[in-house]
Amino acid sequence: MKLLIKNGHVVDPGNKIDEVMDILVEGEKISKVGFGLDAKAETVIDAVGKIVMPGIVDMHVHLREPGREDKETVFSGTKAAAKGGVTSVLAMPNTLPSLDSAGVIKTLSDIIKKTANVGVFICGAITIGRAGKELADISALKKEGIIAISDDGGSVDSDDLMLKAFKEARKEKVLVICHSEDKSLSGKGLVNRGFTSTRMGLRGISKESEYKRVARDIKLAEEIGASVHIAHVSAGESVEIIRKGKLRGVKVTSETAPHYFTLNEEDLLDYNTSMKVNPPLRTKDDVLAIKEGLRDGTIDVIASDHAPHTENEKEIEFEHAEFGSIGLETELAVSVTELTGKGLLTWSELVKKISLNPARILDINKGTLGSGKDADITIVSPDKEWVVNKVGFVSKSKNSAFIGRKLKGVVEYTIYKGKVIYKA
Repeated sequence: MKLLIKNGHVVDPGNKIDEVMDILVEGEKISKVGFGLDAKAETVIDAVGKIVMPGIVDMHVHLREPGREDKETVFSGTKAAAKGGVTSVLAMPNTLPSLDSAGVIKTLSDIIKKTANVGVFICGAITIGRAGKELADISALKKEGIIAISDDGGSVDSDDLMLKAFKEARKEKVLVICHSEDKSLSGKGLVNRGFTSTRMGLRGISKESEYKRVARDIKLAEEIGASVHIAHVSAGESVEIIRKGKLRGVKVTSETAPHYFTLNEEDLLDYNTSMKVNPPLRTKDDVLAIKEGLRDGTIDVIASDHAPHTENEKEIEFEHAEFGSIGLETELAVSVTELTGKGLLTWSELVKKISLNPARILDINKGTLGSGKDADITIVSPDKEWVVNKVGFVSKSKNSAFIGRKLKGVVEYTIYKGKVIYKA
């Protein structure tokens, strides 16, 4: 089967392409990228006025399966991914049970083979039960196919245990992804500590709980020359610590999520639980620092931190609601609206953050549109506007921080391994 995409503005920073071109797909692979391609194809897509980019690689997604299929499943989560232009996801280990043993990894791998609509890669747990007490058998997890480890949702408090994790990960050639949070400092906080938390009458989460642990995680990785990836950066101080680490030559990369460069703590004043996330929405100054980190390359990746929850976990009193917002279906549009639409990033720079860099950091063969590469392609109408509507979500859960927002950028087609898996 052949598929021909005509006259689209191809943005592929991995191959330094940023102009109107055609793409020919044969089977699961990209055959040619060039001008005036005239092949007989079963499917022809006219992409005039549209951006044609490598499929998004989202390296921070909670699919909830196994164990919490009421929130999300591999099937529903990857359907949501397709609608959002995402063709590869990294499934985080916050499942029941945690992804901390070869048996659980094999169970998930079998589910992925049977039900996934896009590519799903697996992140195993650093410690058993993500409890921070005993290192998981990272070698056994690697044999079952994991490509990264994280105790996401929590942080390993013990320096010695974290150092062992870095050493084992380096030996097994898997990435360490750090949820940097010192819970002795964040405690039972609910929102960013400061004037807004006082005004709302809610316990605060200090920025120190994040940035001091970011500094610790980078220091440990630096000690042994290991790689470290800092997840969901929210605080300006964290950005500066990462920036300095990069300047010292530490092998540190980082990500943020769209809610951290779009929303701030004042958006919570109406107690909207869909905006209750961890780490919490910070100050306007932190939002500016996150944007500057994206602009200058300190923050390498935009990821959704897609965190689905049921209505009875979210539509309750703020204090008791779960942390997290879904994001697979909105991450590109929020990024277009806030970053390219406001001149902070070019389209090529955005595609680097959302496709190329995460693929490179995870060391997977995705994120570009070169000849012979997997035909994972997203086609976007960059200026088309839409309003985020709860009813429109494909995800099983509807807890989006962006409901009611007008956004720019509509995914028209998502192509995975040469097949159109989503069409607007």
